[in-house]
Amino acid sequence: MKFISSGAVRFFCFTEVSTFANCPTFFFSGNPPTIFPNNNRYKQICQCLPNQPGFYYATLYDTTNRIPVYSAYLFRHGNTDRQTTWYIEPQVLILKPHLDGFTDQCMKGGLRGIGQHQAKNADYENSDYHKGHLYPVRHTATQEQMKATFTLTNAAPQESWFNQGSWSQHEANLRNILQACPQAFVVTGVVPGAQTINNRVRVAAYYWSAYCCDNNGQLTSGGFIGPDQNRKVEDMPVQNLEARLSDQNHYNSPFSVFNGNC
Repeated sequence: MKFISSGAVRFFCFTEVSTFANCPTFFFSGNPPTIFPNNNRYKQICQCLPNQPGFYYATLYDTTNRIPVYSAYLFRHGNTDRQTTWYIEPQVLILKPHLDGFTDQCMKGGLRGIGQHQAKNADYENSDYHKGHLYPVRHTATQEQMKATFTLTNAAPQESWFNQGSWSQHEANLRNILQACPQAFVVTGVVPGAQTINNRVRVAAYYWSAYCCDNNGQLTSGGFIGPDQNRKVEDMPVQNLEARLSDQNHYNSPFSVFNGNC
């Protein structure tokens, strides 16, 4: 795996845009949340870094709306400095896993239509939206984990007031909730809205999050979604969150986060 930079376009050459079976460790009991019927629209991403072993989190990515459905990760007890450079995933362009010789194509710079199935940095320029992390920097503990979160497959357009306000506070509150948990599984997702930026990238109408804390076999969980009418983040049992996500105003399809196991 190599890091390639060409002008304003920065991207990683990864090898695991294929199946969550390759990175089950980020899901409670090894079972991912609901995976929508694929027909090649939704990509299962096991996120890694160039020249680094292992995976850092998992993302279900919607190539039509060019935003993630959710990212799943293990909460880490720490806080790291953050960078400002965002990257894109070239294998999302190809839509085929494990493409032989793809790294050579990256090195030759032969990536036409790189934004056909994913967001680019240019989409956010001169817009009123922030790149909203799903797996947030404040839930990482190492520089490598932090860097891995800065891919646009882990971000969706988010109103600045929500990104810097209620949702930022939620991320801080969740860190406090999970600080004493020895092993915590977190899933953060978005519900697509009606608006787009650059006529390409779907703006998130809602951000949601759920956690499952495994404290030596004692399980606790919680769910969150926002913004509500008061621009706040609501907290609720995971079952209530799943019911909300399943209704016609959200995914309009049965949706489960922890498959009833937490």
